[in-house]
Amino acid sequence: MNTAINGNDLLALGYAEGSLIGIALKCNRKRTGFTKEQMLDNYTKVLAQPETYLDDALFGALAQAIIEKSNEKPEDFIALNDTPAAFAMYGADHIEAGARQQMEVAMQLPVTVAGALMPDAHQGYGLPIGGVLATNNAVIPYGVGVDIGCRMALSVYDIPELFYYENEAKFQRELVAHTKFGAGHGFHGQYKADHEVMERKEFANNKFIQQLKDKAWSQLGSSGGGNHFVEFGILQFEKDDAVLNIPKGNYVALLTHSGSRGFGATIAGQYTKLAKEHCKLPEKAKNLAYLGLDTELGQEYWMAMNLAGDYASACHEVIHNKIAQALGATVLAKVENHHNFAWKEIHNGEEVIVHRKGATPAAKGVMGIIPGSMTAPGFLVRGKGEAEALHSASHGAGRQMSRTHAIKNITKKEMQAILKDHGVTLIGAGLDEAPMAYKDINQVMANQEALVDVVAKFTPKMVRMADDGSRED
Repeated sequence: MNTAINGNDLLALGYAEGSLIGIALKCNRKRTGFTKEQMLDNYTKVLAQPETYLDDALFGALAQAIIEKSNEKPEDFIALNDTPAAFAMYGADHIEAGARQQMEVAMQLPVTVAGALMPDAHQGYGLPIGGVLATNNAVIPYGVGVDIGCRMALSVYDIPELFYYENEAKFQRELVAHTKFGAGHGFHGQYKADHEVMERKEFANNKFIQQLKDKAWSQLGSSGGGNHFVEFGILQFEKDDAVLNIPKGNYVALLTHSGSRGFGATIAGQYTKLAKEHCKLPEKAKNLAYLGLDTELGQEYWMAMNLAGDYASACHEVIHNKIAQALGATVLAKVENHHNFAWKEIHNGEEVIVHRKGATPAAKGVMGIIPGSMTAPGFLVRGKGEAEALHSASHGAGRQMSRTHAIKNITKKEMQAILKDHGVTLIGAGLDEAPMAYKDINQVMANQEALVDVVAKFTPKMVRMADDGSRED
């Protein structure tokens, strides 16, 4: 039996943090016939004398990478700013060190203008989840994220709360019938949806995008894996809201969270790879490789990102239209806000590119939805336009446990108990999405009182997620 080898084992042998460890671990996944001790012995020898392993079938790629790394010089890379500006943090006491460190690196980019960290922040790749970064004429694919244009969408129905409790079986039937989840899943034949976004000229004008059209069409109106959901809940307005024209009261509402599916993920992967090839940054900043908007590649990515964002919005529109029609409901109001995106905005009198990775726009008067977890409330909010936060707010509660940690430490029985205590019906989802894996949404909201006003509270009642808790494809 092969005993696992991890990054800490390699660090102990003298490997530096970064790409070499990733390459070394790939070797380990291909090992045949070596014990853990023999592999570690080989790793030590490759590091000491890589030139003798260049032709080795298992360790050749690692040896080549070690030699290339040893020949790197500081002048080979774009220099980082040694005296970066400070960034605003909201709820600093509840933000992990890894997220802060990632934000500190992002602030060192030569194109960075300003930054902020939202109270739901946690460590990600490149820019932390909950990170907001304004740059000068440059876009960072990993600053946008893999699930481009991921968003929340809310439909408020003319259905009173009591009707939901009297007809739960009907709500569950329609929820299952009109949603589809998980990596690789989509609609085919007569079940494929239609939307004007699929007629966009970008699909014809760009060869790379054109190759993704069939996949995008089959996944139109579906939801991803991970923390994506479609759920019914009760939306409580404690007072009349003149802007939305909704009187005080409790209403049945539909809330969805998903993004641009495999279409956006493929775009993110392609342009992150290209950005890293064209923008050589030091190891600690390599995932923040950027593309100038005055370059052809930068313009290509900007076009693709915006198309993916519109596609993500179309997916929500399809779901909301299907379910409203199935319920025979009148929609009193719709609110939609997105994250994992970059916007052209004016800050301090200058146009900048504002990346919000797991953060949402909260300019003055801008509406948003900030969910908690499958058992915690979400909040319909209106932005205050806080300049230090770059007119932003959190996109949810944020994780306090990694997916791996949650799976190892939360039992199915514990998850079922908390669902029962809160009267929530759950369809699908893995232990990685258990409510206990998330931060306290009430604490998160308290930490961003300067950023948003609460308009209404959403209490989840019936939640559907990917059956296996799978990540996006």
